[in-house]
Amino acid sequence: MNDAVTPVVQATPDGEARLALVVHLPWEDLARLGQEAGRLAAQLQRPVTLDEAVSHRLRSARVAAHARPGTEAGAAASVASGASVASLPRVNGTA
Repeated sequence: MNDAVTPVVQATPDGEARLALVVHLPWEDLARLGQEAGRLAAQLQRPVTLDEAVSHRLRSARVAAHARPGTEAGAAASVASGASVASLPRVNGTA
């Protein structure tokens, strides 16, 4: 990364923060994010963006990691919070 740009962090009214990133992903990971967005849209009964799906995935992994410390599921969730795309199911249905 040669661009020496300081990322801008914005506080939101709901007490959270917003940080814009540029991420280069393989198409397979992008497809899994699309699947996650589809599941979230079905659950919420409204359209969602990929940004919203990623944020939801990171939040739910963080909550799961705190809810089950010391368990395999908690460990997997804590890993997922750092690499949430990799933990999503494969496009062809295999793990």
